[in-house]
Amino acid sequence: MTDEERLTYSDAGVDIDESDAATAALLDAVGNVVDSEYAGLLDIGDQYLGLATDGVGTKLLVAEALEDYSTVGIDCIAMNANDLVAAGVDPVAFVDYLAVEEPSEEFSEQVGDGLAAGAEAAGLSLLGGETAVMPDVIRGLDLAGTCAGLVDKEQTFDGEAQPGDVLVGFPSSGIHSNGLTLARTAVTREYEYTDPFPPNPDRSIGEELLEPTRIYTYLLEPLREHDARAAAHVTGGGWTNLTRMGEHRYDITDPCPAHDIFEFVQELGNVADEEMHRTFNMGTGFVAAVPEKQADALADATDGQVIGTVKEGESVEVRGLSL
Repeated sequence: MTDEERLTYSDAGVDIDESDAATAALLDAVGNVVDSEYAGLLDIGDQYLGLATDGVGTKLLVAEALEDYSTVGIDCIAMNANDLVAAGVDPVAFVDYLAVEEPSEEFSEQVGDGLAAGAEAAGLSLLGGETAVMPDVIRGLDLAGTCAGLVDKEQTFDGEAQPGDVLVGFPSSGIHSNGLTLARTAVTREYEYTDPFPPNPDRSIGEELLEPTRIYTYLLEPLREHDARAAAHVTGGGWTNLTRMGEHRYDITDPCPAHDIFEFVQELGNVADEEMHRTFNMGTGFVAAVPEKQADALADATDGQVIGTVKEGESVEVRGLSL
């Protein structure tokens, strides 16, 4: 396959730069937003009320193809709760918004079961939500939600990594819930979602893509106990999310191993290494910057591993790439 046939996220239909510019324009228009990069924070005295909102994205199209919506509720909880964790906020409650072309008791029940499972895993309460039937607007369904959290002001992260800090990374469960437009476009060049996944024929390709997003709320206490300065949820934008911890050089020497699904997508789409790392988590779903003396202890207390260091500069250096 030639370079001209290389698939990019933009080719698949999502331009990250345009999306970032649109988000910035929205924030400028709203004004007075206290933004911790991953969540909005409202000062309520001794605490901050944190709010994050996100959806499942085009992962829903894989669920639709397999007629299996049992895990997308977990994804919806995870994408929101993980953003609050990156902001240093304890998720406490969640409301969902399900928009459908036509109502279906079967898939609504499956979505609800997933939301309940995600809420239990994240340790938060489901406060209900809204189901909207909009045949003139929606094809199939869309699922999004908002997560609320609380944190005492003295427990918040600084939000800024420092040169000399060590980076501790935590494994992802797979592709999570971003970059699916690129992944779907790549794999459906040659396969159906119901086909066996070549690296693990006991699972279908669709099942591999639907692997639920990992929930990282269990990290909050260890991060605080080990003086984490800042954290990054490796979501839309891939490894460039590390720059949300400040404009530094993030030198990644030992990232968590990438799952087979990433190599599969890359080969089928002839996707460049840089594009993969700017789109997907590539095996590392969450990263924290901590003082050097705390890094090994944090890794030992969790399932994390030391993956690199923070240095002077402005880039993310990973697997021979400079992002």
